[in-house]
Amino acid sequence: MGRVSDWANSRIIQDQIDRYLRPDGTDFIDEALIEKCLEEQKAPSADYIRQIILKSRELETLLPEETAALLNVTDPELIAEMEKAALEIKLKVYDNRIVTFAPLYLSSKCINGCTYCSFREGNEDSVRRVLTMEEIDREIKTLAGQIGHKRLICVYGEHPDSDANYIADTVKAIYNAKYTTRKGYGQIRRVNINAAPMSIEDLHMLNEIGIGTYQVFQETYHHKTYDEVHPKGTVKGDYRWRLYAMHRAMDAGVQDVGIGALFGLTEWKFEVMSLLLHSRELEDRFGVGPHTISFPRLEPADNAPGLEDTKDFHLTDDEFKHAVLCIRLSVPYTGMILTARENAELRDKIISLGITQTDASTRIGLGAYAETEQGDDQEAKRQQFIVGDTRSLDEVVQMLAKKGFITSFCTAGYRCGRTGQKILDALKSGHEGKFCKLNAIITYREWLDDFASPETIALAEPIIRREIQEVKDTNPKMFDALMKYYGKTEQGERDLYF
Repeated sequence: MGRVSDWANSRIIQDQIDRYLRPDGTDFIDEALIEKCLEEQKAPSADYIRQIILKSRELETLLPEETAALLNVTDPELIAEMEKAALEIKLKVYDNRIVTFAPLYLSSKCINGCTYCSFREGNEDSVRRVLTMEEIDREIKTLAGQIGHKRLICVYGEHPDSDANYIADTVKAIYNAKYTTRKGYGQIRRVNINAAPMSIEDLHMLNEIGIGTYQVFQETYHHKTYDEVHPKGTVKGDYRWRLYAMHRAMDAGVQDVGIGALFGLTEWKFEVMSLLLHSRELEDRFGVGPHTISFPRLEPADNAPGLEDTKDFHLTDDEFKHAVLCIRLSVPYTGMILTARENAELRDKIISLGITQTDASTRIGLGAYAETEQGDDQEAKRQQFIVGDTRSLDEVVQMLAKKGFITSFCTAGYRCGRTGQKILDALKSGHEGKFCKLNAIITYREWLDDFASPETIALAEPIIRREIQEVKDTNPKMFDALMKYYGKTEQGERDLYF
């Protein structure tokens, strides 16, 4: 126990909080401002809402009072206009594509006591594991060699057995794994991480080995609620150590960071406002906001006593949809991640509200991807929460094709240096979308040939032909180069990109 407690006691470096505080010692989540904006914008006029929508269409981050007004819209006609604008903004910035990924849980040991989480330290029923390199290889063989994923979000508990050195070793092992497929090979090309807040020094080390986006979700931005659900005396009990995780990451050289809130712990409009303030803070201080925003919703978890305490804040589906819509309009340039916490029916509806990324074939039990059988009576004790959408990647690709979206497996931008400020500028100008379309077509062809079922191929072929024709019509200078790479991909070459 001494080793664990000594490690925990060394986690928080006060100077790496204090340097970011305002001159008066406060942080950037101004609760009085949030409440004032929500109160003053209780009944926004239709003209004002339409002005805000026009601003969003220009890809400008909204002001707090503007986001508050959107949150208070109840008129179905205005909501329909907001929904239309959300999809148009997404198409303008990210083109007609949805990026897919899989979450991979590598450890369930944790030193914290979050009352809503089955991984909390005090849950004696939870099955604790940290995956070995052999177990990780089996997981990646399934994910990259059989399912066809190219991008992961690797999730780590906060514990010395899964510290920054373990994260670095696992990321390198994942990148090095390669498996034979029907026509080529499968490989993970982008490893994003969802991990505990770290020091600048640890983050610099992880940036050097090539992590993708670094995600830390504040869970709840409401100071009092945060203290209630994260016990004092734990590392996670320090609100500001977590709040400034993205600041430290950017100072460590990490180009892409992902923020999020766990909706259902407090009032949902407050969390949307806080995500906006967090985005504006990063823009103001570093010149670039979050690469992605996530909005997971609180779900049932094994032996998590805090779930009952937060039941008054659980969102309805309509409230959740409205929250997603307001995030899209408030931070129009950012990527938005819809997770498999939600059920399939709801995800299919929300995907058109400006979503850019979603997971598929999701299993969150440690070692679960390599297992052939699911649903044993110990499964809940191995998971952090209960997944709502268990469809395979093939089924999700089918769904997207039916909606007219092309599924993108592209990871080119990160390896071409189109990250951070560069990617933001490229997204806002529409320049990045042109590269994204080219790379989406090539990676779609690659995945279809290596992994897709006959039914999915039949649905996808018209999509890929339409996208190729659009390149020919709108970007003729790149058409010949696209078709050259497309032909090589059909012949079995892999990982070609612009």
